Amino acid sequence: MTIAVFTFSLLAAMALGMPIAFALIVCGVALMHYLDIFDSQIIAQNIVNGADSFPLMAVPFFMLAGEIMNKGGLAKRIVDIALAMVGHVKGGLGYVAILASCALASLSGSAAADAAALAALIVPMMVAAGHKKMYAAGLVAAGGIIAPIIPPSIGFVLFGVAAGVSISKLFLAGIVPGLLLGVGLCVAWWWVARNEDIESPPRKSLREIARAVIDGVWALMLPVIIVVGLRFGIFTPTEAAVVVAVYALFVATCIYRELKLSQLYEVMVSAALSTSVVMFLVAAALVSSWLITVAEIATQVVDLVRPFMGSPTLLMLAIMVLVVIVGTALDMAPTILILTPILMPIVKQAGIDPVYFGVLFIINNAIGLITPPVGVVLNVVCGVSRISMEEVIKGVWPFLIAQLVVLLLMVLFPQLVTGPAKWLTG
Repeated sequence: MTIAVFTFSLLAAMALGMPIAFALIVCGVALMHYLDIFDSQIIAQNIVNGADSFPLMAVPFFMLAGEIMNKGGLAKRIVDIALAMVGHVKGGLGYVAILASCALASLSGSAAADAAALAALIVPMMVAAGHKKMYAAGLVAAGGIIAPIIPPSIGFVLFGVAAGVSISKLFLAGIVPGLLLGVGLCVAWWWVARNEDIESPPRKSLREIARAVIDGVWALMLPVIIVVGLRFGIFTPTEAAVVVAVYALFVATCIYRELKLSQLYEVMVSAALSTSVVMFLVAAALVSSWLITVAEIATQVVDLVRPFMGSPTLLMLAIMVLVVIVGTALDMAPTILILTPILMPIVKQAGIDPVYFGVLFIINNAIGLITPPVGVVLNVVCGVSRISMEEVIKGVWPFLIAQLVVLLLMVLFPQLVTGPAKWLTG
């Protein structure tokens, strides 16, 4: 009965149009009334404690870094490098979008920020070259969701805090899976563009490629700093977020000089607004998370999925299907905060590596960003590219299927995730 109270109170609040954060609090209040333990002080205390976390300090700095990256010219130079390297091959602009998505993912950690930057830069170029706009927009949207997988990743920070899993290990374990998603997109783009009769731009000379790389080397150094710093324990993920923000600010204002001091206020306000939404969600989620523990909902869910407990692969498949369904209706952050306290006891009892589960869980949540009807990244690309939602949904399907296939392969062959993760984390 507690599961029903939890589920229906949450869904009812959302159906009334209530913001997710307030819906989570309402859900917690409903559970407290059902358990006859209502106390407003407990609610207030959990909200305060929910945001009082050192690892969560990484969120505002990653948000700020993403804003600086877009306004300061780092994103543009990443695209220029990709264009110089692969722009000349058949369907080259599509591969440029994929390569740039992987590179930008290592700078920002925000799918919406990366998708917005690429939609503004790449989609007009692809349309001018003769590619269908719906496929161009769909590819950029699918590429944008690589951002929460390759470090730095706000999704991994939220999951690590909610699940009590090492964020550094999650960051390093996400590198290879993120690149595999990019490979899947390359295969899907080859299939989409194979019959297009579009003249590719001329091959760039070695001098032009070198010039593009030299111009963008400051942007390319950022992921190197993050990976090396985390791998050798030079800084924690929270400290890495500060390093990323300060480095991006230095490059944007002193090296590329595309971010003016007069623009800093606008950039910081935008980052603060984005951060406040995420942090309030985290704070509100602790209310329902605490009550999930008190009401022993996780134990009841374990009993429901007990038939799958004997096979970790079947259990992972069942969980991934559940998350795909939830992801069509909820944004990434609330899905992580709602499902993590329920699923982690199941995962631990089944003997599944929490880091491996975390990587697949975040990939699945990222895919939810491009699944209709909600699809936050789809909405971002629609707005920036000035294309209808119906068109971008049609254009994203081949790439969505490719990413789901990659996710399925990781479920069936865990070594694709655990092998590189062990090597990177030592």
